[in-house]
Amino acid sequence: MSETWLFIIAAVTAFVFSGVNPAIILSKLIYHRDIREEGSKNPGFTNFRRVFGNRYAWFVFALDILKSVIFCAVFGALFGKYYGHYQLGVAFTGFFAMLGHCFPVWYHLKGGKGFLVYVGMIWMVDWRVGLAATAVFLLVLFTIKYMSLASMILAAISPVFLIIAGADSNMVIFLCALSSVLMIFRHKANIMRLLRHEESRFTVRKKRTEG
Repeated sequence: MSETWLFIIAAVTAFVFSGVNPAIILSKLIYHRDIREEGSKNPGFTNFRRVFGNRYAWFVFALDILKSVIFCAVFGALFGKYYGHYQLGVAFTGFFAMLGHCFPVWYHLKGGKGFLVYVGMIWMVDWRVGLAATAVFLLVLFTIKYMSLASMILAAISPVFLIIAGADSNMVIFLCALSSVLMIFRHKANIMRLLRHEESRFTVRKKRTEG
């Protein structure tokens, strides 16, 4: 298989299958409601948890990260084995996984914000960067208590940490930075609510308030 074909297969596979959204599927299967019509209408972990509570929200959390990790691991290993570009394979695949999650072909290109997919990707690119960025994320989350702000800060600092840790190539840094920009852009509604002091705060213990 040529390297060009591997790029194509990685992009198409990650884009198509990362569009499968656990929050939408579980909200319909379990609660017979569409998470896209509830709360903030975002089909992601935070909104699912806010609307339906903790019971199944952590399945959404795990599945969103897992789909990113699986695709990044598989194609990162293939790029690494045949062409010696593990990090590039992960970053490239992760970027298209984020595109698929944010603009899913299954749901008329209306998807989530890509935070958990991004987290899975950055851990697979370099676990040290993933660990450092996650530590900052948790610090911000449990002090300021805004999930959206903590998520955007993680996205902003991850490429910086990757530069410090030493990436295999500038293209790896570029793809991770591009993924960061995409994820922050998807939080534009949260940014407006933060500026208006209307953003909901994160709490560890969350009871289901609806349904």
